[in-house]
Amino acid sequence: MGQLENRTAIVTGASQGIGRAIALAFGREGANVVATARTTAAIEAVVAQVEEAGAAGLAVTADLSVERDIQRIADETTTKFGGVDILVNNAAIIHPPIDLVDLDADLWRRVMDVNLTAAALLTKFALPSMIENRYGKIINISSIGGRKGGKGRTAYRVTKAALISLTESVAAEVKQHGIDVNCICPGGVDTEGFREAFGSEGREENPKLMLPEEIAALAVFLASDMSSAVTGTAVDAFGTTNPLFG
Repeated sequence: MGQLENRTAIVTGASQGIGRAIALAFGREGANVVATARTTAAIEAVVAQVEEAGAAGLAVTADLSVERDIQRIADETTTKFGGVDILVNNAAIIHPPIDLVDLDADLWRRVMDVNLTAAALLTKFALPSMIENRYGKIINISSIGGRKGGKGRTAYRVTKAALISLTESVAAEVKQHGIDVNCICPGGVDTEGFREAFGSEGREENPKLMLPEEIAALAVFLASDMSSAVTGTAVDAFGTTNPLFG
């Protein structure tokens, strides 16, 4: 029996990178996996792999900048599985390097909507069933970029810093209901988004980069009953990209 047997998990941004790795890891641990992203074919492929592992899956195509799409994720999850036990807010836009003076207001708003507002709203929609069941695990995927500002990444880093505060605030509100809320701050991870944002060839160019599966393993722990002592915490998962190592 897997660590997440009979649990239902929503994973946003599940078509690639860290989100995909988490969705597949959850499926291998026996969870019902609701995979969301904007690309239907990609999340259907992820769900197919979840089902091959013996778990149940549901693909929900959604644009997280649209509130009705966020509500639909919650509604379709409830219709198929009766509610949600685990929520992973992973979806994010990593914008190209651009100083604030040159940052378009529409891009700023879209980054805020997808990276931060969607996480808050999906958490709001998921909480009633968690409160009713007196059980829930919420995991927000922040970033090493949420720990410190940096040139050219203002909008992205602001949202990732805010996710840490969201984690702490919601954890304080819901612990009495048996719900744990935590945050993962990955360092450099070889994902499609990283390669595109940094013009990198990934681990071929920088062998210090972590694999998405390393972050997924931490997410499995935080989603499991083994993590009952951990809530309101942002876990720095920097690997060998930790600034301590130069």
